[in-house]
Amino acid sequence: MTDQDADYDLGDYDPAGRNIKIHGPEDFEGMRKAGHLSASCLDMLAREIKPGMTTKDIDDLVFQYGMDHDALPATLGYRGFRHSCCTSVNHVVCHGIPGDRVLREGDVVNVDVTFIKDGWHGDTNRMYPVGNIPRKAERLCEITYESMMRGIAAVKPGATLGDIGAAIQQYAEGERCSVVREFCGHGLGRVFHDAPNVLHYGRSGEGAVLREGMFFTIEPMINAGRPNVKILNDGWTAVTRDRSLSAQFEHSIGVTKDGAEIFTKSPAGLDCPPYG
Repeated sequence: MTDQDADYDLGDYDPAGRNIKIHGPEDFEGMRKAGHLSASCLDMLAREIKPGMTTKDIDDLVFQYGMDHDALPATLGYRGFRHSCCTSVNHVVCHGIPGDRVLREGDVVNVDVTFIKDGWHGDTNRMYPVGNIPRKAERLCEITYESMMRGIAAVKPGATLGDIGAAIQQYAEGERCSVVREFCGHGLGRVFHDAPNVLHYGRSGEGAVLREGMFFTIEPMINAGRPNVKILNDGWTAVTRDRSLSAQFEHSIGVTKDGAEIFTKSPAGLDCPPYG
């Protein structure tokens, strides 16, 4: 889950799309069930996250939700990761490790959940306000969500991976934010991370051509400051070098004959800011 791991190894970027799996109708149904479960877990957390709880408390809730629904958290034991989700607070870009960090009024926290249901992976994450948050944090969350949705809107057969990245980059940078380069979206399905790597920046018309039946995530990380990040000594946690706020949203999608199906849409409609 760092840029040296297979899921984010940009050296494996496959511009011709030779290694990208194509899925059929039964596979779409499997992804709908897995995505619905993961999104429902994030909906549950919207009622629970509040000042005074720890990020471990969040992880415990995610683990129990999986156990209650006969699903396995994909991160639990993944390359030595010992938790059921990632919890990334304020200037943490991604892969924050749950622990004794106490959430305080005004924080924002990203929770990244992937449940394996009947062999399929539903991968999604969302930003949560902790109590009342500053307008600058709220605005960054709004921009990041819109960046993701503009990337999803670019998905259709015949479009390219570069179209997705360009749509995200043009919008985010137009709002005076920056796009993290070190991490990207990825293919998924019966495996957690697969081809293609989905960059959140780039040029329209470049990269692999999208085909009906492709599955992948779109999960831009947008910083309020500069795009540069560093990995802490724990080998997982990525933070902004300038300690500016960072936000991320993620959906798992499938390419359909005329666009994209979002597998991880919130059943309760809770995945879309603003947080008024």
